[in-house]
Amino acid sequence: MSEQEASNNPALDIVKLMLALIIIIASLVVYYHFDQESQLYRVLGVVGATIIALALTATTQRGKVLLGFFKEVRTELKKVVWPTRPETTQTTLIVIVMVFVVGIILWLFDMFFFWGIQTLTGQVG
Repeated sequence: MSEQEASNNPALDIVKLMLALIIIIASLVVYYHFDQESQLYRVLGVVGATIIALALTATTQRGKVLLGFFKEVRTELKKVVWPTRPETTQTTLIVIVMVFVVGIILWLFDMFFFWGIQTLTGQVG
């Protein structure tokens, strides 16, 4: 069986994904089983197992598709024109002012409706 045929084998992909899941679960079981050991070693073990599981997952067809997606995302992020600091500051101030203005308008509407309901129900003091 060639490498191309092996990578397109869905049964092999399922085995790889199950093995990756077993590695993650086993790392968590070991993490909690050896609770008397240093937390640094336990965390490094879980991180190492996660890296191994991700590398194993990346060899499946779905993993390759996912890696391709992330490469495309990275390419698109490079195309984004990020705002400058003054633009960000100006936009933030505009948002703060507009929230304040809309808050005052809603407060005035609330006061007007409260007065109207009091007048209609005869509760005006």
